[in-house]
Order: sequence, then C-alpha cells, then structure tokens
Amino acid sequence: MPPQAVSAPSDILTFVLSGVVAVLLTRAYLHATGFPRFDAGSLRIAHVLWGGLLLTVGFGVVLVFLGSRARFFGAILGGIGFGLFIDQVGKFVTAQADYFYAPAAGIIYAAFALLLIITQALRERTRLSCTERTANALDTVIGGLDKGLSDRRRRAVLRLVRDCGPDVTEAVARLLETVPRREPARAPLRRPWARRARQAMAWVVSRRWVVGLVVVYLLGEPLVVVARVGVDTVVGDLPNHQEWGAVLGVASSALATVVLSIRGALLLPRDEVGAFRLFRLALLVDLLFGQVFSFTVHQFGALVGLAIDLFLLAVVTVKYRELRRNASA
Repeated sequence: MPPQAVSAPSDILTFVLSGVVAVLLTRAYLHATGFPRFDAGSLRIAHVLWGGLLLTVGFGVVLVFLGSRARFFGAILGGIGFGLFIDQVGKFVTAQADYFYAPAAGIIYAAFALLLIITQALRERTRLSCTERTANALDTVIGGLDKGLSDRRRRAVLRLVRDCGPDVTEAVARLLETVPRREPARAPLRRPWARRARQAMAWVVSRRWVVGLVVVYLLGEPLVVVARVGVDTVVGDLPNHQEWGAVLGVASSALATVVLSIRGALLLPRDEVGAFRLFRLALLVDLLFGQVFSFTVHQFGALVGLAIDLFLLAVVTVKYRELRRNASA
C-alpha cells in the first residue's frame, strides 16, 4: 500500500468544505434568481458540466505538481467541482430528471457525511510507519525546493524521521541543507480565530448550567419528535406526508437518540465519563443517520437543526475529553 500523506485529513476536509460552500451558494443563487435556465440555442449547459471540469482541473493540479500547496489548491478546486456535481444528483436518480427530487438533499448530505467519516478515520490513525514518515519528510523537502523552508518546517521534518535510524536522519538532514531558508510566514488568519473558538468553548464547558441545558435538550428534542410522529401515526396523518418513509426514518433515529440520552442521564451521577460517551454517541447517531432523513423531509431548511447538533457535539466532545483527562490524572 502506498504511504499515507500526513496532510490527508486536512486536505479531505478542505475538499468537503469547498464542496459544501459550492452547494449552498449554488442553491442560494438559484433560489434568489428564480431558478433560471441558461440556454445556448438548442443547448442547455447544466452546472454539473462545470463541476466535472473543475474536478478535472483539481485532480490535474495534484497529478502534475508536487508539494502540499498543490494538494491544497487541488482540494479546493476539486471540492467546488464535486459540489456542483452532487448538487444535481436529483436529475440522475429520477426518470424525470427532477432537480427538486426531495431525497436529493439527503443524498447530498450523506455524501459529505461519508467523506467526513473517512477524514476522522484517517485523523485517528496517529501511528504512521517509519516508511510513511520518511516519505512525508521527503515530500516536505521537495515542496520547499522552490521557495524554501522556514526553521519551524525544518524542525518538523526532522521530528518525522527522529526514530527511523541514524542513516535516515542524516540523509534527510543533508537534503535539508540543499533547501533554501525562508523567513517564517505570518500566522494565518485562521489561527487567532481558532484560538478564540477554543477559549469560547472552554468557557461554555466550564459553566455547569450550559452543560445541563445541553443534556436537557438531548433528552427533550428527540422525545418531542418521536411523540409527534407517534401522534400522526395514531390519527392517520402519517400517510399524508409527502415523504412519510423519511419521516419514519427521522423518528427511528430520534428514538435511538433518546434511548442513548436516557441511559446517559441515568449513568451521569456515578460515571460522568460513561454518560458523556453515550451523549456523544447519541449525537453521532442523529448526525450520521437522522439528518439524512431530516434533509429529505425539510430539504435545506434542516441546516438549522444541523448547526444545533454540531454545536452540541462540540460541547459534549470537549466535556468528554476533559473528563477523560481528569480521570487519567
């Protein structure tokens, strides 16, 4: 198997975020302009073609050029192309070529969710082999041949091969000597924002009443969904829903979420770590399964619920990791 790139998780995340932005901006623009048709005589140029073109350009950048910058720009271009492509999935899964096919939103969400699962799986594989670390060190050296490497990047390269034997370390050090030195770049704008976000999340988690509200929401919101669908089933209104199968999917996911949340709440007084593990699992069930059906039912109006779930997952995950650290200490 070829060596895995250290930057693979961040590159895939860049690809996903670019695709999500492309879908949202495309849908917003088409909605604002009344879904116009761009025709050229007897031809109709769908934006899926532009998506295929950008995908090709993005992969071309990765195939032709070396270095992390090429992968970064290739991920952006490819992500935008993938977003334009997947936005029209409704036309390719229906006989009527229906752009407004209701499950299309769920399919789009599922595609990006699957890519994020792959990203997380790669991120959790923290142990790279010596061969993989050496390959990544050499890749960084190659990427710095044109514009040089800062001292921080040089130290990072040497750390990668630190445990790979003296011969490898010496060879990589000699290669680094052939690379021009570069002044350290100004910190990216995302770093101060990321630091402020971490500080804000730490403040939120330190407030017990905020965590308590999160737990109450985890217990109450899915219970309301299950009760509402149950009432519709009893009174016979469920078949009147346009996508009643997806409504049942939402209810099933909500039922699993509420069961896990109740178990977590019962466990909370004696085992906080186990309780928050269950709360995190409940949110992941909703994000990976329930939201697929929610997007089918509510279309892109489900973005509000998705944003709430992501915020809750961030709070629960930070609290869970804090409790684990305290338990280990």
